[in-house]
Amino acid sequence: MGPETGQGAGSGRRTGVRRLYGATAAAVLVALCVGVAGCALVADDGKAPDDAITVTPDDRSRGVPADAPVEVSVPEGHLESVRMVRRGTGPNGTVAGEFAPDRRSWRPLPAGEEGADVLELASQYTVDAVAVDATGRRVARHTTFTTKVPPHRFTGFFRPEHRQTVGTAMIVSLVFNRPITDRAAVERAVSVTAEPHVPVAAHWFGRSRLDFRPQTYWKPGTRVTLDLRLRDVRGARGVYGTQRKKVWFTIGRDQRSVVDVRRHRLTVQRAGAVTSRVPVTAGTRENPTYNGRMVISEKYRVTRMDGGTVGFGGEYDIDDVPHAMRLTTSGTFLHGNYWAKPGIFGAKNTSHGCIGLEDERGGGARSPAGLFFRHSLVGDLVTVQGTKERTVAPDNGLGGWNMPWNEWTAGSALS
Repeated sequence: MGPETGQGAGSGRRTGVRRLYGATAAAVLVALCVGVAGCALVADDGKAPDDAITVTPDDRSRGVPADAPVEVSVPEGHLESVRMVRRGTGPNGTVAGEFAPDRRSWRPLPAGEEGADVLELASQYTVDAVAVDATGRRVARHTTFTTKVPPHRFTGFFRPEHRQTVGTAMIVSLVFNRPITDRAAVERAVSVTAEPHVPVAAHWFGRSRLDFRPQTYWKPGTRVTLDLRLRDVRGARGVYGTQRKKVWFTIGRDQRSVVDVRRHRLTVQRAGAVTSRVPVTAGTRENPTYNGRMVISEKYRVTRMDGGTVGFGGEYDIDDVPHAMRLTTSGTFLHGNYWAKPGIFGAKNTSHGCIGLEDERGGGARSPAGLFFRHSLVGDLVTVQGTKERTVAPDNGLGGWNMPWNEWTAGSALS
């Protein structure tokens, strides 16, 4: 899924470090790492640490054979947790595995053992690992890989997950592994229905992504069903679908949040009533946060953020960002920040484009970031206002709510 690896950061434009601050590399990192999506944990020599967790297959690998070895390992310390999931399979998608006696490595259970899984073809897997080094510092790694799709076949990787409870702004999104030229035929073979009923419309972003949403946000308690009838449907010349699958998800309570960048404040509403106001720090003038409506698409209790994945080179690389919630594909997160002085929150915008909430190292359960994380769902709406940046693009994350309804429905291949 490209940059959706959990290692992104900041939505602002790339800016030279020394040009901005005129400081040494170490001092620049201190200045930049207040509220940013990721920040280098530098050693005395000013260099960011090497990857402490190795995952096989490599991140974003495609065409992985079903019999390919899967392993997570660390050169020192031990693995605290590993979770491998086949996406789109709901609660039953977790792959069973076992640690080595010294917890320096983890592998799926060997074939033939009770509970063992083998890799399924035409599937996407995610691996989330947390390790602890000799000093007690946590390091996180998030990777994805896609298994081989048979020749002349296409499949759609979808979100949200089967049986997931999501927020009222959730958009159903399918990304196809091959370009679709017969979009009308594919769209006819996919339906999204709601109970109680509301009209749901499709919109194509290019030839490989098909999203669905209602005209207004879902009502709490709605059950939404995605029916994929793609098996043997022609998607392009000589390319046919593989899926015949029906999944459903439920709409939870209605929570919507507004980030006022000028006031450095996050206001949370439940069912229209304000429940909390939280001080934040957002993007600088040089690297502003996007305006507009964004949707939480992923949540990580801890993750690594590397500026090199989103055009910021080696400006930051932080191994253990707590309570991270993805807002855009390009790397905008709302996340916990333990490295900034408390006086920054609510007073100054200093990030590369992300939104930082006060937190503790390791993630405090009662910190502002911890509380917001605990009470948020994938699918919750976060609206940003008051920046000089453009409105986030409708296809950057689940940004489709920024598109007027008439434009949305015009993007259907059947309109």
